[in-house]
Amino acid sequence: MTGTLRYCGRDFSASEMEVVRALAASLPTRRAIADAICDELGWRRVDGRRKDMSARVALLRMADDGLVTLPAPRNANNRNGRIPRHEEAPAELPLAMSGPLRDLGQLELVVVATAAEKRRWRSLVATHHYLGYVPFAGAQMRYLVETGAGTIGTLGFASSAWKCAPRDAHIGWDASTRQARLHLVVGNARFLILPHVKVA
Repeated sequence: MTGTLRYCGRDFSASEMEVVRALAASLPTRRAIADAICDELGWRRVDGRRKDMSARVALLRMADDGLVTLPAPRNANNRNGRIPRHEEAPAELPLAMSGPLRDLGQLELVVVATAAEKRRWRSLVATHHYLGYVPFAGAQMRYLVETGAGTIGTLGFASSAWKCAPRDAHIGWDASTRQARLHLVVGNARFLILPHVKVA
């Protein structure tokens, strides 16, 4: 291989691809490979943390292009498409909520952190969002929107798209400015108000 290959906004030289191949051949899991790539190649965020999710996506794309061989995944997640709706038990919805928002009590954004919260978030989005559920790439945050009357919605934020011509033109970014500042932009990947909620 000569020249560079671009994956997930990063250019990989021929020598770096050799490092990637060596790590992929010597480490037992995809996560370990991605972490090692970040460490060996200095692939880090502005705050110094590894860009591990970007590295994982890059590895999958390299494998799809026949450039590296990866160990088998340790779980059965469907990485190439939506999680079919039947894989998550549909979330039970309470009785309809209607009326003024103030009558629902205080709103609380609950960071999705526990396994149970993750399952509930996925289930609600898979069942009720028109785009369904797909794993987000890159940095991400997910929230359940709770009230005294129960869950009324979900929010999901993820790393912004590498390139988006209308966005970049609106902001006034050229290619170099976008590369320097993209980490400051976040994408609202999912916004869901549950169908039983009718408030004004």
